Amino acid sequence: MARGIDGEAHRGALDAGGITVAVLGCGIDRDYPAAHGELARRICEHGLVVSEYEPGVEPAPWRFPARNRIIAGLCAATVVVEARERSGALITADFALEEGRDVLAVPGEITSSLSAGTNALLRLGAAPATRAEDVLELYGLDPPARVERELGTTARALLERLQESSLTADELVRVSEVEPGTASAALIELELAGCIALEEGVYRASV
Repeated sequence: MARGIDGEAHRGALDAGGITVAVLGCGIDRDYPAAHGELARRICEHGLVVSEYEPGVEPAPWRFPARNRIIAGLCAATVVVEARERSGALITADFALEEGRDVLAVPGEITSSLSAGTNALLRLGAAPATRAEDVLELYGLDPPARVERELGTTARALLERLQESSLTADELVRVSEVEPGTASAALIELELAGCIALEEGVYRASV
């Protein structure tokens, strides 16, 4: 339930109608981090929050690496998205390997310190995770069929532009000659439909 990819993974599972489990490094009566109190309540309603520590136990730095063994034990596979050279995510990966579980890593920019750990895992033989289907293929599962959504006229026009080249929102407005407010609404429509992705301020077509 930590900040970053942990919290986003929980939210993604919940938003998709799935089930998710959070493992705490403190007592079950503590929301940690406090900013994720609402997320904890959502998980309790549609999943599970667990802890090996009794109620009242406060968070402590050494408790989080220890609880990572439980995370690894609950999972068939561990996917490391970003990790520095000395990262708690790598501790989880080590526990997973000790238990004979699969470990996948997202390749990263070689000059980024946030990718040092994931790229090291890849050198050691971890499976690369470049898309969600990589995890499904590991277990012989087929991805769900994409549900085609009917797009509005403006959304289709912007998608055609983005299929030609990736653009920022301002660039897209200029080349398409669409009003900024209309373009913003169309971009949201395309994102919800899974037709485009936003990376570092640049939109690109994903279909």
